[in-house]
Amino acid sequence: MGIEVAVRGLTKSYGTRNIWQDITLTLPAGEVSVMLGPSGTGKTVFLKSLIGLVEPERGSVLVDGVDMVRSRERDVYEARKTFGLMFQDGALFGSMNLFDNIAFPLREHTRKKESEIRRVVMERLEMVGLIGDEGKLPGEISGGMRKRAGLARALVLDPQIILCDEPDSGLDPVRTAFTSQLLIDLNAQIDATMLIVTHNLDIAATVPDNMGMLFRRRLVTFGPREVLLTSEEPVVAQFLSGSRSGPIGMSEEKDAAALAREAEAPAPGPLNAVPRKLVPQLEPTPGLPERQAVRRRRERVRGLLDDLPPAARHAVEADLAQDRAPLPRRTSTARRDAADPQAPTLAAGRAHPVGAEAEPKERS
Repeated sequence: MGIEVAVRGLTKSYGTRNIWQDITLTLPAGEVSVMLGPSGTGKTVFLKSLIGLVEPERGSVLVDGVDMVRSRERDVYEARKTFGLMFQDGALFGSMNLFDNIAFPLREHTRKKESEIRRVVMERLEMVGLIGDEGKLPGEISGGMRKRAGLARALVLDPQIILCDEPDSGLDPVRTAFTSQLLIDLNAQIDATMLIVTHNLDIAATVPDNMGMLFRRRLVTFGPREVLLTSEEPVVAQFLSGSRSGPIGMSEEKDAAALAREAEAPAPGPLNAVPRKLVPQLEPTPGLPERQAVRRRRERVRGLLDDLPPAARHAVEADLAQDRAPLPRRTSTARRDAADPQAPTLAAGRAHPVGAEAEPKERS
């Protein structure tokens, strides 16, 4: 199972500019969490702080007894091996083919023989649907394929914690749906702790067990998905609805004068509004084990019911009632809607792409 990540009082600035301050939250072991927030709120900086690539001024990040902020460099280096990081742009070495890119962490951090490295790399390539493309350079494949190659590299050391920086960035809606399903299937197979930074509301609504949001240099909220998805907090409601009306402006926040004018004028209709009702989480592809994270989260939120806002409490109670009287197994949105016979499928604990590669090979 994955490892719990406990963040306490984390504060980061660049010079005189404060990025965020006093961030306190816990990523539950083995569960999938999402961090939302407008552009420029420091979500990627927060992600890098967890793994020790960015050093905050204050606070702690505890991972299996190691403080990623204050512990000795040698201890941080060892603890970092429990992480897998999927960078926003893939961050592949342009002069290496996909096989060597994915093999790099194994050659750098292990003493495995080349035959064993090849076995692991090919398994990860199969898992993300890139078998047959291992000899290509990053410049010879599309942006979506580079992202999947980056995910494969993040998995080669069998991480207990996986950090994904905007895995949907630059992908079309169909590939985003497949990526969402892939993340759920990975969690079902390896039970890793996962944190996903994203702006995509479909991923936010259907993938995570827990959700948080950064705004105005602070953590607005973090907790079970039902809390944020039913929140009446103005900034959360505005972000989820895509409305122009609210605290978020073209810059990170609106000034007081803009908010005052907005309060006096009729509110404009929401842009790309998203229904506020809860939608079901994605389930693992048929043939894979049930996600243990779902059971653990339900057990945890039972103890929180009395402290939840009414809307969140009703949503949790409905979810628990459904658990007591389970409905027939749902088919994932990606499989139901895309109906793509070339799409990668996962079964029997390993990935098995049907056909070769669903994604066009054009350059991005």
